[in-house]
Amino acid sequence: MDDPVLRRLRASDAEDVLAAFSSAPDMARQGHITDLESAIGYVQRLSAAGGPFLAFAITVEDRTVGLVGITVDPGNRNGWFWYWLHAAYRGRGWGSRAAATIADWALDAGGLERLELGHRVDNPASRAVALAAGFVREGLERDKLVVDGDRVDVIAYGRLPTDPRPAYEPLPLVV
Repeated sequence: MDDPVLRRLRASDAEDVLAAFSSAPDMARQGHITDLESAIGYVQRLSAAGGPFLAFAITVEDRTVGLVGITVDPGNRNGWFWYWLHAAYRGRGWGSRAAATIADWALDAGGLERLELGHRVDNPASRAVALAAGFVREGLERDKLVVDGDRVDVIAYGRLPTDPRPAYEPLPLVV
């Protein structure tokens, strides 16, 4: 199978988004997508012109299998960085490569000066993606999130244009 291609999320991706959210229980942490209508709303919100989101689909044969997103704070030129993959496509390194490609783009052509992300302490896969994408651990946010009724700690990361670039093979990016 060829490497995936990154491109902007578009309206026609809604069915693929629904399939990804249906692929594993942990996808519920990414949003409440349970049917085609909610998937269409999700895609519309993330791809709205002039909105705060930069959403890049990770595609295989033009089918969306994942997403790398940035929620932009334009006044501070910062972005909250996030990502997900359909369960069937995890473990191939695509999430790490996609995240690194988009982080590099955001800090160069994207005009941002700081990226931030966080993950639950019990999520080693997300930790691996963050580190592979060049994010630097900045701290621990105690009891930040409620997951299944329990408070959990979150590890916080940041990435600046001056941080060392990660070594990786970029994915093709169509902007």
